[in-house]
Amino acid sequence: MIGASVAPRTRMYFRQADSVDDPERAEPRVDGSHDRAGLRNLQQLIQLRWIAVVGQVATILVVQYGLGIALPLAPMFAVLAALVLFNLASQAWCRRRAQVSHAALLVGLLVDVASLTIQLYLSGGIANPFVFLFLLQVVIGTVLLRSPGSWVIAAAAALCVVGLAAVPAPLKLAVQPARGLADPYVQGLLVCFLLIAGLLVVFITRIGGILRERDARLAELRQRAVEEEHIVRMGLLASGAAHELGTPLSTLSVILGDWQHLPTMASDGELHNDVLEMQAQVARCKSIVTNILMTAGETRAEAPTETTLHALFDELAHEWEQARNPPRFDYRNQSGFDPRIVSDAGVRQMVFNVLDNALEASPDWVAMDVRCEDDTVVVDVSDAGPGFEPGILRRLGTPYNSSKGRPGGGLGLFLSVNVARTLGGQLQARNRPQGGAVVTLTLPLAAIAIEEANDDDQD
Repeated sequence: MIGASVAPRTRMYFRQADSVDDPERAEPRVDGSHDRAGLRNLQQLIQLRWIAVVGQVATILVVQYGLGIALPLAPMFAVLAALVLFNLASQAWCRRRAQVSHAALLVGLLVDVASLTIQLYLSGGIANPFVFLFLLQVVIGTVLLRSPGSWVIAAAAALCVVGLAAVPAPLKLAVQPARGLADPYVQGLLVCFLLIAGLLVVFITRIGGILRERDARLAELRQRAVEEEHIVRMGLLASGAAHELGTPLSTLSVILGDWQHLPTMASDGELHNDVLEMQAQVARCKSIVTNILMTAGETRAEAPTETTLHALFDELAHEWEQARNPPRFDYRNQSGFDPRIVSDAGVRQMVFNVLDNALEASPDWVAMDVRCEDDTVVVDVSDAGPGFEPGILRRLGTPYNSSKGRPGGGLGLFLSVNVARTLGGQLQARNRPQGGAVVTLTLPLAAIAIEEANDDDQD
């Protein structure tokens, strides 16, 4: 009697969901049949099969020379050689692929069932106590595969058991269960039970962890899809409101321009200054409306202007300081190089939102540090406010996640997180040990860098 090849594998899980659950297009598309988890499972199967080959060799030697049972060594080692060749071929095939289908996993399980059947037939047939390993194959197939694949494994295992019972094996084993532990059959049953129990505990536990990881990933992707849908609705509302506001703002600008030239206005200096101030505020409102229209459809404007990294953030810091006039604003640009980039309206709005939140939390002091790490721009915005509550930090970037207690609170960071995602970056926050908080924006330079034109492309 001999324990044949057992090849349990962990269940495939999704790295990306299809359609609406697939916002990160850089990762492979998942349709339920192909994903990188299948590749990982196949690699694990290859490793386990090597262990099974070693285990079978050891078992054959123990049974042949330890128990004195004459086994057909030539055909059994031939099965092992075929299993080794199949494993080498699987390993070479696996290295050339980025994804593995359920069909490939099904083929691997069928090979396991076939090798188990042949080894059992050569070592006693239905009288071999390791025949119960078929149950382990069925359990693993049920966990790994969807219907009808799981039913194929179950049917194959059942047919193999029936075949072992119907076809006499070349090796006759003396089975005497009444002898208890002195009987080799009972000893084999105990070993088989311990083997199945151990493998089920180890691999079902691992499968459960992968399933939880998959479910958490899918939940995150669904949440992100909901958030992006929320952004689309907000963009539509914002662009519609901007279009509607354009006409009355233009009318106000014309009226104020006419008022400015009236003799009564010119004679009243205070009233004249009020009109100038109103004109300035109307011009600012028109600028805000223009920025909304530029960023409503896409993060990058249709006709972006060229600038440099230092100039962009220097201008942003100066413009924000002039508009908000904080008591103290510490700005440091520590970038070691100054590449040519695109002046992106989305980046401007993202930085402004973070600075505005910092100023609201810390009216007396706000700091912004800009630096470059490898090919990434890192912007740290610090404040001396009360910091973030733990619950706010855990849900950072979700809409209306705010402790301000007012309608619409938390939308600034929500929009900033999604703009950063769109550009391939991220937004993180932490509390400072000395008090206050730091919001860190990271953005790959490739997202805003100007691509150099190739001479070959120029006519």
